[in-house]
Amino acid sequence: MLVGIAIQQGRIKGLSETVATLLPSSASKAPGAAALSITLEQILNDTSGLVYDYRVDQRALDTAEDPVAFVLGLPVDPQKVRRWVYNDAAISLLSPILVQAQGMSIDQLAQRDLFRPLGIERVEATRDKAGNFMSYRGLRLRARDLAKIGWSIANDGRWGDKQIVPKDWVRTSTSFHVPTTWSAAPMQKTGYGYLWFTGSLSGHPVAWAWGYGAQFAVVVPSLRLAVTTTATNPHPRDLNAQNNAVMAVVAQIVAVAV
Repeated sequence: MLVGIAIQQGRIKGLSETVATLLPSSASKAPGAAALSITLEQILNDTSGLVYDYRVDQRALDTAEDPVAFVLGLPVDPQKVRRWVYNDAAISLLSPILVQAQGMSIDQLAQRDLFRPLGIERVEATRDKAGNFMSYRGLRLRARDLAKIGWSIANDGRWGDKQIVPKDWVRTSTSFHVPTTWSAAPMQKTGYGYLWFTGSLSGHPVAWAWGYGAQFAVVVPSLRLAVTTTATNPHPRDLNAQNNAVMAVVAQIVAVAV
């Protein structure tokens, strides 16, 4: 959402901008890094090909003294470019990219452009070693406040009489761009937009944000509906069952709304 706002404001030229141009200072310290050619669009739809496995590499990313340098040190697998792969390392670059583009910290930016306009007052977030809010995990909101974000997306980016997120960006970012290897039954036609999963419930196109353990913000624009769920922190062996169980409840809500 903050990236779409930054593009509208002219702070970021567009989705074809590369890491090299978006983070020039870091790029100058890592000439020849494969990650420098990754585009903003590839970061947003998880098709960068950056070699990273969250199951074994997340701690190294979390604790890196210079998170950007860590990411720029990773190779790119040409076979995986343009294929969806969940990638914290690539998404972590969004925080410094926005800091560079907007000239302020992520928490200040989020308050100015998103939280304050939506009336969200209670926010917690995990910071990286550079002091920035992590853009790949660690954001904590009350369920009612996550629902505000979901509703603004269901309402074409509007909250009350204010256009919070550009309408075109909302529709582009929540549209299918690539197929994914992840899903949650009974969701159908699962795909990925720009950090939003996409799919279909009861025949209606939906987009949803997906946090660990089935913490969902599900948006059904055709029904003007947003559903937020919270959940416990399950053991990985129980994760799929919990995802599916919670999404089944969401599907029931959508069916009733129809």
